[in-house]
Amino acid sequence: MEEKKEAIVILVVDDDEFVRMHLSVLVKALGYNCLVAGDSREAIKVLEFTPVDLVLSDIRMPGMDGLELLDHIKRNYKDTDVIISTGFSQTANYAEVIKAGAMDFIKKPIDPAELEAKFARAVRERNLVRELERLSRHDALTSLLNRRSFNERFPYEVGRAYRQNYPLIMALIDVDNFKQYNDEYGHQAGDEVLIGLGKILVECTRDKVDMCFRLGGDEFCVLLPQASPDQGTEIVERIRLSFFEKKYGETTLSIGLVECERDKSLSKGEDERSMMERADRAMYDAKNSGKNCVVARI
Repeated sequence: MEEKKEAIVILVVDDDEFVRMHLSVLVKALGYNCLVAGDSREAIKVLEFTPVDLVLSDIRMPGMDGLELLDHIKRNYKDTDVIISTGFSQTANYAEVIKAGAMDFIKKPIDPAELEAKFARAVRERNLVRELERLSRHDALTSLLNRRSFNERFPYEVGRAYRQNYPLIMALIDVDNFKQYNDEYGHQAGDEVLIGLGKILVECTRDKVDMCFRLGGDEFCVLLPQASPDQGTEIVERIRLSFFEKKYGETTLSIGLVECERDKSLSKGEDERSMMERADRAMYDAKNSGKNCVVARI
């Protein structure tokens, strides 16, 4: 999602109060949200409690200097970018600062037009990086989360459900008779089936709570945090019936449903593989039971 100027939070870090206040007024006049800190340690406290998009930091400050602050930010706040400012008499150069991980470099006294251009460039680059990141984690055909996203998200959700002591339901979904449909009606028609199923998954699940994935081919998955077994069953039955009502030829859905409850006798990786295997077996049991059904192992 593209970041709008008015949503961007910029943290100005400078030990000179006059410079700090002057830059704060300038940043706000350019349409951004602005926070200020008088040194690196004060900046770190701000970062601990407030999401910051961009830090504009002086390089020479007492105690922890700007390059040390930059290093701390790069190690702990991967979504925060940094522009380093320095006076003409200081020895740091552009190459050194960029090599250290800064997004950009600006000389003091700061020219307002140059600063505006650098902020605009920073926002464009952040938007581009986030769009590329989004594309790398979403399926191009259905716009659902992809296998890469699942491989990252599933272990996280299992761990979070265990720590916070709430249920996590997983549904593994396979389109029955998809190959025959593809062969009879063509790949474009087959794509429409997959797109249609993707829309059904989104419509039948809870916005900003549940997660829908296309794992590859005609295999899909849904993660349902904080859903009881009965709620999980109700959701996937709604998915199955909604797809059946679309009448994509002879295609139907076979769904395996499992609760992802942590087994502490297994390592985390072994336990997650066991959950996937149980869901896979349940899904194949649904296929072997005549297809177009849900088999729950919860």
